[in-house]
Amino acid sequence: MKENITYLGVVMNVNSSSVEVEISKDIPTAAPIIDGRLYKIGQIGTFVKFPVGSLTLFGIVSSVSNTPKSIDIESYEPNYGSRFLQVNLIGEKVGSRDFQKGVGTFPTINDEVHIVTEEDLKSIYSNKSDRFLEIGVHSSSKNLPVYIDPHHLILRHAAILGSTGSGKSNTTANLIKRILAKYSGSRVVLIDPHGEYSAAFCGASKVFKINSPTTPLFIPFWAMTFDELSFFLVGRPEGQERPEDKQLRERIVQLKKDNATKLKNGAIDINYITADSPIPFNIKQLWHDIDREVNGTFSETNEQNQTRDNEKLVDNGDIKNLIPAKFEAYSPTNSAPYKSKKQTMYSYVSKIYSRLKDSRYSFMFDPDDYYDVDSPNDLDHLLRDWINNDHRLTILDLSGVPFELIDISVGLITRFLYDSMYWGRNEEYTGRNRPLLMVYEEAHSYLPKSESSSHIYGYARKAVEKIFKEGRKFGIGSIVVTQRPSEISETILAQVGTFIALRLTNSSDKNTVQSAAPNNMNSLMELLPSLRIGEAIIIGEAINIPTRVTIDLVEPRPSSNDPDLISSWGKTFNTDDGNYVSVVKAIREQKLN
Repeated sequence: MKENITYLGVVMNVNSSSVEVEISKDIPTAAPIIDGRLYKIGQIGTFVKFPVGSLTLFGIVSSVSNTPKSIDIESYEPNYGSRFLQVNLIGEKVGSRDFQKGVGTFPTINDEVHIVTEEDLKSIYSNKSDRFLEIGVHSSSKNLPVYIDPHHLILRHAAILGSTGSGKSNTTANLIKRILAKYSGSRVVLIDPHGEYSAAFCGASKVFKINSPTTPLFIPFWAMTFDELSFFLVGRPEGQERPEDKQLRERIVQLKKDNATKLKNGAIDINYITADSPIPFNIKQLWHDIDREVNGTFSETNEQNQTRDNEKLVDNGDIKNLIPAKFEAYSPTNSAPYKSKKQTMYSYVSKIYSRLKDSRYSFMFDPDDYYDVDSPNDLDHLLRDWINNDHRLTILDLSGVPFELIDISVGLITRFLYDSMYWGRNEEYTGRNRPLLMVYEEAHSYLPKSESSSHIYGYARKAVEKIFKEGRKFGIGSIVVTQRPSEISETILAQVGTFIALRLTNSSDKNTVQSAAPNNMNSLMELLPSLRIGEAIIIGEAINIPTRVTIDLVEPRPSSNDPDLISSWGKTFNTDDGNYVSVVKAIREQKLN
């Protein structure tokens, strides 16, 4: 086979992780033409093969070296030294069978090494069965499509990584569009913190956004756990249980029990109800009752006798509009009316009131159709809106969510959808019978490895980690998208089965991806800083062989592209007195015009 034009050289050294190859001195050129196509010998990241009988081993070139040239003093003839390739073995192919990752047989000294041609690559990549999904084209051959296994991509989880401007958002949009186009039963929920993706999926998605006139985003407060709700309402740290926290818990449980028989999805046995049960209750009623107890006056001075039967009530107030009850002023002397002795929850009154009055939180504390048991909808309506609508892609636009609520919001959304898949895992229309893909954009901002931010307490991280650890069993998979993989939860990265890594220039980010990738692929990861825009290295369970892929541009694009600075700065702008009025209004209302 040395006469074959694909002949490259022979094996010189073999160890458990790599093979050293000496390139033949008889090769006439460093860029042979095979079947009309030019191949460059020794390019980092290219493939070579080791034919051993009916078995063919494949490897990736990780480094190139040579010994220095010298002059033979006796003959005065130049000696051009030797050229060597370091190759990492990645898989094998037996006869006409499909390519398999992993190596069962290693090459031996003096085994031949050959260039991998485009025909060889087609035998590895060109799996066009319904099971596989085209993701792009091979970077070294524009005629060679690359396919991935969506089962492993989604249910074994994936990460799309890349520095700003590397094509990360385009890759995400491209992948989602291909999934929706190929699989009519697919369904995807995209967490979009910056509101970038609605432009890319106009007419092909259902977008929920705060203050939207048609599809407003609501996340009912009563679906929170007690830890989440009490943290946001009164700043209670998780695990703390002061007397006022105990009373708050008991009041919430009682309000939920009072509504147990009024639920639209059927009555619930009150013995199963806890403070974490997602049962609607009137939170304004909760505040009003606490305020009435703390600020009331009574005809009795003994705390045990200070009940509503002997209140000195003047006006009931208005629960809906957060107007407190009014009482006769307490006497400064030791006579009726007496000031309330029930002051345990005094500090909570103003805290809860301030949250409920803040219009920025109305999507959570004043959800029109999900407020309490008298509202027209229950959680089944929310599930149908989010994961059972006509478009199959739901975009939850969190651009209007206050920063301090991003953590809890993502955590609540994730936990709610995970619970729906867990408890519905055997239903015909959901769970294991209709898997769900969750996509988390800008994941580094709410899924950090540590909660160093004053507004990140790990609610989102814990919920998403649960999907990465257990979601596969119940039909829920996920993809994290981030420009800072070094800041992402290590638990999440450890569970990622497939990496789609675009250009990464930050050394800590690159090292994070390298440490998560298989050891024999480190050399391929070294290419990350030199990738072109839109190029990615795909490695992991969803692809047969680690590959450098070019991802097509999607149209319309996500609105994450850079502004046209040169064109903008080339214009002349007016300096009217009316400028920035609308900007200031938007800042005050926290509402984008």
